[in-house]
Amino acid sequence: MPYVEVRGGSIRVKWWNGEYKLDADGNATRKKKYDQASGPEPGVPFEDREEAYNYGLDREHEVRHGTNIPRASAKTLMRDYCWMWWEAQDLRPMSMDRYRSRLRARIVPYWGERPVGDITAWEYDAWKKGLKKAAASGDLSGHYVDQLLSLFNLLMTDAVVKYKLRPESPVIKHGRRGKYVKRKRETKRPMDMAVLHHLARNAYTIWGFTGWVCVWTVAFTGMRPPGETWGIRREFASPTWPASDPDFDRRDEAADRYGAKKMPALRVQWQQQYVDSNRILVDPKYDSHRTLVLPPFLHELHSVLLASHDSEWLFPGIQGGEMPRSWYDSYWIPMRDGAPERKGRKDSARPTIPAVPEMQGKRFYLLRHGHREWLDEDGHSRTAIETRMGHEVAGVEGLYSNLTPRMEEAIAESLQERWEAFWGMGVWWSPPFPSSLPVGPEGN
Repeated sequence: MPYVEVRGGSIRVKWWNGEYKLDADGNATRKKKYDQASGPEPGVPFEDREEAYNYGLDREHEVRHGTNIPRASAKTLMRDYCWMWWEAQDLRPMSMDRYRSRLRARIVPYWGERPVGDITAWEYDAWKKGLKKAAASGDLSGHYVDQLLSLFNLLMTDAVVKYKLRPESPVIKHGRRGKYVKRKRETKRPMDMAVLHHLARNAYTIWGFTGWVCVWTVAFTGMRPPGETWGIRREFASPTWPASDPDFDRRDEAADRYGAKKMPALRVQWQQQYVDSNRILVDPKYDSHRTLVLPPFLHELHSVLLASHDSEWLFPGIQGGEMPRSWYDSYWIPMRDGAPERKGRKDSARPTIPAVPEMQGKRFYLLRHGHREWLDEDGHSRTAIETRMGHEVAGVEGLYSNLTPRMEEAIAESLQERWEAFWGMGVWWSPPFPSSLPVGPEGN
């Protein structure tokens, strides 16, 4: 039972918090640990002994029913909790990096000195409103704000469910309440072959034959760029795979499936990520290891590309080594937005790169979206499409479905037809085969 102490003009109540004191060896003793309070809320004293006593009864009721939050736990500061939470996560390196960056940049500076258990829904709503205003004014991107709110929601959910630091989350979700704001979606256009040709030609100017092949590869395989694209090692490219696969069982199975039908294919075995500026290879997103059958023209391009360099990667950087972390600024932005003529040394001079109006300000990832559009247009089955994109078909449909060699062959045929139809429309520019990589400082 709780007991009440009256000292001068203050009233304090103590109650057993459900825990026992530990001895020197860390073993529980029979001595109980007590929590105490001088009021129902911080800074608000109890009016009388009865209120204090009832408050203690309520806390002991929570202890008996497993809903009690020890006051010491609830007072854990956010700056401590955030980093303990981050250390406890077991995610891919890039996800860990992103969480750490968001915690360090926004969440810990704002919430760091607040106890986890004291954060209210009012405070959260005020913070959320400020972030939304920053997004509306252009100070922060809407996507970044959504990711911050999602991370904070995850922190609070774990504080309630997993770590028992507070009784409920301050992030209150209402269905269809408040002012309706239509979600802005990225404007997309159907992926046009002429636009891809423009991008590929710009890529050739920047990056040589490797750039030309890279654009067509992402568009005609739907791999996730840049991670899966940069992560293709020589042994998993179509000219060498599956004979070069280090896994005997996988090599033997793939040889029976693709070799017998002479279907060239590459293996998505890794994706590239950067951790603390160091390049590493990790499993593809969602562990979506998969085999992608290639149309004949793309297999030919890969064969020529591998013959033109001795890198361990299918797509090396400008200098022939690994792709730099600055690829977005050094490669993609001038590829889509254009760049002025660059004069100077012969090995670094470059003609004017014309902008691609349809892709200005857009993501390289949209080439993957375009590949999905093509598969839908050509009427391929959902199983074939989702498997190629690295997704799983959920439920009973996914349990009973299976990707067959004929499905893969049909995709390769439709993609080859699309390629041939484009080149049959007229005279289009293409680079000489093969072409060595241009020599110049990485990123220039």
